[in-house]
Amino acid sequence: MARRQILSLSERESLLALPDDELTLTRMAYFSEHDLALISAHRKPASRFGFAVLLCYLKNVGFAPDKKIPPSDMLLKHIASRLKLTGDLWPAYLSGRETTRREHLTELYRYLGVKSFTGKIQQDCITHLLPMATRTDKGILLAEELLVWLRKNNVIIPAIDVVERTCAEAMAGGDEIVFQTLNAPLTPAHRDALDRLLESSDNKSSRLTWLLQPPGKINGKNVLQHLDRLSSIELLALPEGIDRTIHQNRLLKLAREGRKMSSRDLTRFSAARRHAILVCVLEEARATLTDEVIELHERMLNSLFSKAKRTQAERLQQTGKLIQSKLRQYIDIGQALFEARDSGGDPWLAIENILPWPEFVASLEETRHLARKNNFDPLHIITEKYSTLRKYAPRMLSALQLVATPAAQPLADALVVIQDMYRKQSRKVPATAPLEFVPESWRKVVITPAGIDRQY
Repeated sequence: MARRQILSLSERESLLALPDDELTLTRMAYFSEHDLALISAHRKPASRFGFAVLLCYLKNVGFAPDKKIPPSDMLLKHIASRLKLTGDLWPAYLSGRETTRREHLTELYRYLGVKSFTGKIQQDCITHLLPMATRTDKGILLAEELLVWLRKNNVIIPAIDVVERTCAEAMAGGDEIVFQTLNAPLTPAHRDALDRLLESSDNKSSRLTWLLQPPGKINGKNVLQHLDRLSSIELLALPEGIDRTIHQNRLLKLAREGRKMSSRDLTRFSAARRHAILVCVLEEARATLTDEVIELHERMLNSLFSKAKRTQAERLQQTGKLIQSKLRQYIDIGQALFEARDSGGDPWLAIENILPWPEFVASLEETRHLARKNNFDPLHIITEKYSTLRKYAPRMLSALQLVATPAAQPLADALVVIQDMYRKQSRKVPATAPLEFVPESWRKVVITPAGIDRQY
């Protein structure tokens, strides 16, 4: 079986990389009196230098450099300067006897009180990483935690391949725990229902594919389809709070994985993994559908307001010439009245000379119609599209579980009243319905002499 790769090349390199700032390198190259005495016990310069490099790495980093992982050139210069040796002695040390290097490592392990990485320690590492592996599947986070644990427990850091393999095993164990946790509360009926979501026939998409469809255009039909999807998930009656039995990072990651896979791909997984992924997909879909229904509704309202404003502007434009004509007419009548007063003439005759009296009365009625608030306020036009919202509003209110903050409680109470009206098919809004949240600009249309306007 191929080794599971959980670290990228850059992550593998960064894990054991040394800092390159001068202060840190100077600190790492510092040797105590005991360190220097131990180093000086070795006769040849290359031997002393190599021993010092191994000591520096084991003490500060937690592993010993070799041909595969060469030491930092900058650190070699600092060590050489500290020991008053030339910095080119490391290749000479590596080309020497391998037995010498092993003896040096044994001596240093004893001196520093560290131990080699063994199979038993690897199992301890996996046990330590398991809780973290149930919260995240990011390999780099597990690897960093593993290095912290090894240094804390005075264990030499093994080769990067061993580090990655250990983390991969912990991650696999974390997967199993997550799958078991999600499967534990599921009944056989739940599992059968989940599997039926993957079934397809006659070249039709599976039920799961339909559940994950995007909302589409902004209209009442698509809101209803999304509410159908939300209702289908609710009908599965998954155990309450199952989405909170695992860490949210894991739930969202499994949900993303499941969304990317076809129904056929999901059927190839083991039952435990398949059902766990489907639970995560559905719980995330439930939240997404809820958000999208609210967003569709909000965009529908914005669209209705925009159309109302455009309608109001078009009506004003259409009546603009008539309004100008009426203004000129009343200016002429006003001027005639001024002249009649100054000359002592008959004001009624002055009006009749401009406009016959029946036409003047009709003109006043036309002007009164033009001056109605309905012609200047989009709020009076928006209810023309009330039927559009009425198509889906009852189902939306019954499908969404809304929880309000204390400040928004009056609004939540009003929604309960509306929901109750839909259920009872009442046409009249109760006089006791809360109105504290209604803006001042809306009160003139919401509150009427006949009571609360149901459409607003």
